[in-house]
Amino acid sequence: MAKANPLQEQLLKAGLVKKSQVSQAAREQVKARHGKAPVAPTDSQREADRLRAEKAERDRAIEAERKEKSRQQELQAQVRQIIESNRVKREGESEYRFNDGTLIRTMLVNEVLRRQLAAGSLVIARLGEGFELVPRAAADKIRERDPSAIVLDNGKDRGSAEPSTGNAEDDAYYAQFQVPDDLIW
Repeated sequence: MAKANPLQEQLLKAGLVKKSQVSQAAREQVKARHGKAPVAPTDSQREADRLRAEKAERDRAIEAERKEKSRQQELQAQVRQIIESNRVKREGESEYRFNDGTLIRTMLVNEVLRRQLAAGSLVIARLGEGFELVPRAAADKIRERDPSAIVLDNGKDRGSAEPSTGNAEDDAYYAQFQVPDDLIW
């Protein structure tokens, strides 16, 4: 039991308080001295907590952005490696023209490569500022990582119907004309 102060001893001797009341008061004084009671946060503490939470949120956002950028760079490196390791040697004197966005590009190929491009077994992929021929299996791996790296793929639309101009009458009329397979433009 905590030692009672002289006033408490006098009140106890006079019979005005009981021993249990004195010990209860002593326990409360000890608790008050040791600071066990919860303290309400001040305005400055609340402001500091708010600033700490905002900084943590900014740091999380910056870290997520950095990780996403790193992941994109890793995917680009994988695409570059797949293209470099699977590219088909280009040879020939015949020009093969293809669309690159709004531009028309030209690549020199031989008849075997031209037939493989037309059949869809070869695909044209972008490598830096240039273009390379890659086999279909490598193109599928590239498409998983970065679809924009594939410039020309004649085999991807095999399952879809003929392209439509949007006018059913015109499509029916032009369907009667055959387009030669060896048309080179």
